[in-house]
Amino acid sequence: MNTIQLVWKNLSRQFGSVFLSILLTAFGISILAVLSITGESFEKQLDNNSKNIDLVVGAKGSPLQLILSSVYHIDNPTGNIPLDELDPLRQNPLVQLAVPLSLGDNFKGHRIVGTDSSFLTIYETSIREGRIWKNNFEVVIGDQVAKKQQLKIGDQIHSSHGLSKDGHHHDEHPFTIVGILKHNNNVTDNLILTNLESVWDVHGIAHDHEETLLQKELREREEDREETVKAHLHHHGEDLEEQTNQPLDTSGKDHHDHDHGQQSQHDEEGMFVKSIGADMVKQNGLEITAILIKYQSPAAIGILPKMIDQQTDMQAASPAMESTRLFSLLGVGMDSLAILAYVIMLIAGLSVFINLYNALKQRKYDLAIMRTLGASKGKLFNIVLLEGLTITIIGGLVGLLLAHLALYYISNQTSQSADFIEAFRLHPKELVFLCVACLIGVLAALIPAVKAYRTSIAGTLSNK
Repeated sequence: MNTIQLVWKNLSRQFGSVFLSILLTAFGISILAVLSITGESFEKQLDNNSKNIDLVVGAKGSPLQLILSSVYHIDNPTGNIPLDELDPLRQNPLVQLAVPLSLGDNFKGHRIVGTDSSFLTIYETSIREGRIWKNNFEVVIGDQVAKKQQLKIGDQIHSSHGLSKDGHHHDEHPFTIVGILKHNNNVTDNLILTNLESVWDVHGIAHDHEETLLQKELREREEDREETVKAHLHHHGEDLEEQTNQPLDTSGKDHHDHDHGQQSQHDEEGMFVKSIGADMVKQNGLEITAILIKYQSPAAIGILPKMIDQQTDMQAASPAMESTRLFSLLGVGMDSLAILAYVIMLIAGLSVFINLYNALKQRKYDLAIMRTLGASKGKLFNIVLLEGLTITIIGGLVGLLLAHLALYYISNQTSQSADFIEAFRLHPKELVFLCVACLIGVLAALIPAVKAYRTSIAGTLSNK
């Protein structure tokens, strides 16, 4: 019988205690593997989701909540902001890109986001199949949404109010899928994108659209009035030239005063009309949830957030700062679980030691007989050492298998917050954990192996 067979026979005779040692080792390794893989994947996903987003502007409240809701889409928004805040930010020379977001509904846990085509630009993604939305109630879905919900172009979906899939269903407004995004390995894989108007219409803000048309009519009337006044002034100037047979001197004081009076009256009328439109936008205007901003230059870092916080009723939050804060908060809990895993592995090592030490006391006469049959001290040392190593290797492999099953369960129980975890991909750290398990086995078996090495044939047999 070779050494491996002998080791396996010895372990099978102590199945209960060996099984307990394997289980403890497996639990310790699985906890460490889950924490390490999820932590690494989570940190990578944070970077992918906020890679091109330098600032998020939204309603005042918790900056972390604003980032979680607008960048990672895993929390409720802090509130809404007026739509007319978007254009000033887009025209700001410090801003390269400003992307509007309008949130509020979901489809089976996948967030429905009202936005425009700049959303695809800031996330550096594109349409894999189909096209971008052109009309209201047309949507483009992420790669994972299509796979998980088995959706294709032409299918219709109904949104639910809020973030919960059990919310009120908007059955009267079905969305039609017209495009599918390519896999981007970020939050866009789990989103459903449409235009802003669709989100407003779903929530019954049709009255606001009527007001918007009225505002447009007022602006057109204002432009017509300006053209009429300009034409009148131009015609009046040509009549004067014909009467005097001289070019009209527009630099004269009387003419200047007259023109200034007419222009002043015209400005007042124009300002009056514009003020009506502005009031309507403020009082009955449309709202969005947040604005994602990409800086034009690094100089904006110290200027734009402060300007928004101090000069507007909105707040500016930095994804980089809030993500670091979030990860530090999560790190406390993960470190605590890691300590627990190390304690479990220490207990597993102690269990292996006790198991081998007790087994050695029961088998000391067998070891003495082996010595008389020609087995060397080194072979007895190796047998006991291999027993400890076998227990922890099996425990380590079982632990890694349990870890991957746990990761697969986690990724499939969530709609989007954890499916970025690659459950069955081997990570380099897993080899490290397996080596740690082997080291624990060797250290736990070292003292019993030395004791077996020092087995005295004469003393053991004489005591028998």
